[in-house]
Amino acid sequence: MSPSNEKDSRTMKPVKYTMWILLTTLIMGTSFPVGKIGMVYAPPFLLMGIRYVLAGGLMAWFLRKRLLPAGWQAWLKIIWIGLFQSAGVMGCAYYSMNWITSGESAILTFTNPLLVIMISALLYRLTYRFSQWIGVILGLVGILLTFGWHMSFSPGTWIGFGGAVSFAASTLLIKRWGERYDTFVLTAYQMLAGGAVLLLLSAWTEQPHFIVNVTSVAVLLWLTLACSIIQFSLWFYLLQHSDPAQTSSYLFLAPFFGVLSSWILLGEQVQWFVGAGGILIGIGIFLVNRRSTALNRKNHSSELHRYSSSAN
Repeated sequence: MSPSNEKDSRTMKPVKYTMWILLTTLIMGTSFPVGKIGMVYAPPFLLMGIRYVLAGGLMAWFLRKRLLPAGWQAWLKIIWIGLFQSAGVMGCAYYSMNWITSGESAILTFTNPLLVIMISALLYRLTYRFSQWIGVILGLVGILLTFGWHMSFSPGTWIGFGGAVSFAASTLLIKRWGERYDTFVLTAYQMLAGGAVLLLLSAWTEQPHFIVNVTSVAVLLWLTLACSIIQFSLWFYLLQHSDPAQTSSYLFLAPFFGVLSSWILLGEQVQWFVGAGGILIGIGIFLVNRRSTALNRKNHSSELHRYSSSAN
């Protein structure tokens, strides 16, 4: 089978692709208001620690027959990824909700594609197209509009932004190290590592408690099964059966669903400047990833051309 035919066989039909991407980003968005509900019954670090230890443990058990990484250096890299991806991102996101709304936290967290561009340009001297930098500028203006309209930056704003920085760092680490690991094994064990760090942080900074009732158990099950295991599985399935850059461009839907679900579940009111800022951030992320998609298609076309030339 030629590479082009193999690529076509892995591509989903548009209706199926649209359905899965909407479901995945919807689940991502709901993790913010559902988590804020859970914080009524448990402090944020404890809640996230339990979530990731349960999700990572379940995934590790199902994947127990797969090949595991060898050597302490490989495991150390997984721990570093878990420190940023699970502990840093959601730990900051949930802790920030002590000051800001869950919708605002969602908007901040998913600004990470903009930060990836900026960090890559500074650290790795990578060059980007004009439209990508326009996207970064629009996204930054959106952040300022969303949180600085009255110049009242709260501690939660900076903590939530710290989660976005952590998200960008984990993205770069996964891009650098991820190909060495089985994707699902990496996902499971980085969640276990991040969850363990969050539990230690809870024991050190919080008064750990978990009030058991129907609501708290339902929240924990949703966060563990839907927002961790199902969400990650769907996301990796989409990445494996589509253009990864194109799929990543739809991440801007997650904060939209976060704000929408926060309004439905928590009754959080969305001010016009928050909505306008969220739209600008979404457009910015779309421009950043849309350019990347075009570049990926060009690179993929070049690879096919080289393959055909060598075959002939």
